Amino acid sequence: MSSIKQLKTDELPILARIVPHTFFYGWVIAIAIGVQMIFVQGIGYYALSVFLGPLQDEHDWSNALVSGSIGMYFVVTGIAAGIVGPFVDRQGPIKFMAVGFTLVGLSAIAIGFIKEPWQLYVVFLILAVGLGMSANVATNAIITRWFVHKRARAITISSTGISLGGVLFAPFGAWLVTQGGLQLAAPVMGIMVLIIALPVLWLAIIFDPRQLGSTPDGLDIDQIPTSKNTQLNFESQNRIWTRNEALHTFSFWAILISFTLVLISQTGFVIHEVVFLEDRFESKTMAAAALSLTAFASILARLFVGMIADMMDKRLLTSALFILQASVLLLITRLDGTVSIYLLTFLFGCTIGNIYMMQTLLVGEIFGMLSFGSVFGIIAMSGQIGSAMGPLVIGFLEEYTGGYDIPFTCVAITTYLAAFVILAVRPTATIHRVS
Repeated sequence: MSSIKQLKTDELPILARIVPHTFFYGWVIAIAIGVQMIFVQGIGYYALSVFLGPLQDEHDWSNALVSGSIGMYFVVTGIAAGIVGPFVDRQGPIKFMAVGFTLVGLSAIAIGFIKEPWQLYVVFLILAVGLGMSANVATNAIITRWFVHKRARAITISSTGISLGGVLFAPFGAWLVTQGGLQLAAPVMGIMVLIIALPVLWLAIIFDPRQLGSTPDGLDIDQIPTSKNTQLNFESQNRIWTRNEALHTFSFWAILISFTLVLISQTGFVIHEVVFLEDRFESKTMAAAALSLTAFASILARLFVGMIADMMDKRLLTSALFILQASVLLLITRLDGTVSIYLLTFLFGCTIGNIYMMQTLLVGEIFGMLSFGSVFGIIAMSGQIGSAMGPLVIGFLEEYTGGYDIPFTCVAITTYLAAFVILAVRPTATIHRVS
């Protein structure tokens, strides 16, 4: 999508026609994406933990069988994101998001009617394709186009919806399960995606500020703040990278490897958190409350980090977040007491949203905005494979060892390793074609 044309008034989303021109529309975009992600990611990420127990209990299926479907789900989500990335750069993400939201809503509804293991895998396959098309790569590509110098603050707003989805859907989903099982919980949540997330797409979203006659951050060239970080200047942000060129940079591999290692542990813990804590608390409600606390902490921490990340060395900040997450994983099986466990889940939550945000910021900073989908798609695909491995590895080790001590210790070690790998990221020196 190298040639961007300004849209006519009747082609603009409704909100773009009524928001005053004196207000930078990028902030409307960030808020709208946040609203969508409450439902799409709230169901496609946090609700998986709520579904895990009932799928096992209602059908007498093993932890490994259900975890395997979730593992497949993360792999397919990553593959879909990797495939759609270059098309997002060239054609924009709107039509992919529309199809993706529809698939997420319909497949979430179908979870309530699963009877056989093969149905479980088919439904989760469709859910994965929908999420891969509509979230992460697509939404972050939009934010990366609209913001450069205020990118962290914008991502804070847009991705807060993911955490709010956890705050809302973990207890709400658990309550629905107690009221009517998955036959009630899954359809209700799926319908919410269709009647809320999908309409917001047509009401508010524009891919590129040039389609509205605007510029990134709403700033003219002479208004752009001076920065010591040359990766944020106009030339660097408007480079066009092919995937082959990105693959030949050391920074690409440092980002890919480190975040893949972290997402193995992070997603593995989140998916197994409710099951793990049910055993510790002997209460489904208290376990679901801990998951909500994790999501709530993610919101608070991201708000803080989002205000300072644009001014900091993102490598050091990311490394610190990795170290904090690994330390929580080591401690959570070794400390007893409700207060201690809730504190640790809170600290873990402080890392979740920020780690995803830092992944987006590092890719956008190093590889710019015009090829973000192509580059981020591959990194997201690897991260999703790591996310798939997490629940599988932890589920297998939990069944083999009879507890979560060894699984959480193993993934903590990989996260400490990632904290050192991310420090190898460096600005790219090669000048590529400028659009």
